[in-house]
Amino acid sequence: MGTATRRIGAAVMAASAAFAVTHGTAVAEPTGQQVRYTLTAAAPYDFDLFYLTTQPPSMEAFNADAYAFAKREKVHVAPGAPWVFETTLADPQWAILQVSSTTRGGVGAPGAHCDIAVNGEVLSQHDDPYNVRCQLSKW
Repeated sequence: MGTATRRIGAAVMAASAAFAVTHGTAVAEPTGQQVRYTLTAAAPYDFDLFYLTTQPPSMEAFNADAYAFAKREKVHVAPGAPWVFETTLADPQWAILQVSSTTRGGVGAPGAHCDIAVNGEVLSQHDDPYNVRCQLSKW
């Protein structure tokens, strides 16, 4: 009877350990919120972008080395072909997207539109013939 008790005890301990491991993985919370930047245009155009890719620990850290947390790049956007960037931020209020058109003589306005969505909900949007800026409250 002692052997049977040890076997049952070992089986219960193994099952408990398996439950703890799988249960811990199943309830793991994400470390931030999904932030999506989107830029669209009514006409094909080149734009200069500045946007936050990683959350800084403070505004002081951002001011000391902005490009450790943000990116500047040139992109081409056309109707039906938006530019989209997604990142995860612990505090999505840091989100910012600044867009400048690279205007050329003789070319009409691109009709720019930007938006910032957090967990699928658009929280900021802006329309302008040339330059748009979408940002949340940290800016």
